[in-house]
Amino acid sequence: MTLKVPSFASIEAEFNTYVGAIAYATMVTVDAKGRPRTRVLIPIWENVDGTPLGWLATYKTPVKAAHIAGNPHTNFSYWTQGNNSVAIDAVAEWADAPDVKSHVWRLYKKTSPRGAGYDLGNFWRSPEDPQLHVLRLTPWRIQVIRGMDLRSRIWQAPPAA
Repeated sequence: MTLKVPSFASIEAEFNTYVGAIAYATMVTVDAKGRPRTRVLIPIWENVDGTPLGWLATYKTPVKAAHIAGNPHTNFSYWTQGNNSVAIDAVAEWADAPDVKSHVWRLYKKTSPRGAGYDLGNFWRSPEDPQLHVLRLTPWRIQVIRGMDLRSRIWQAPPAA
């Protein structure tokens, strides 16, 4: 049974529990011909004024950059044995302002080890490292499924004004 919920708060605790325990998400983008490409990454999520917002510290590879430029819609899928899962449909955009990179650096530091101990310092020297890029992930739909009974709850962002 699938239930649409009125607010992110209705699923936030379960979302945080599953995402925190699973940590690794499969990210899907599509190329110019509509062919999907997946990669396993560790995005982080925060609640901003009652709305989920995600961030992904990443390398700006030519493939990822081309996919996001051609179609910024992406999906993140979390799954674990027992079938607890989270599916996040989001719009991705590069957000490389120095203050954003510093904020994201702090968020990763604060959320680890929940984020699988993902220390950005293992990949980049500092938030100022030119190789560090950040994707801002604005979810428009999140589905949380509890594996034991396949209860499904869906949050959707309100339509843009």
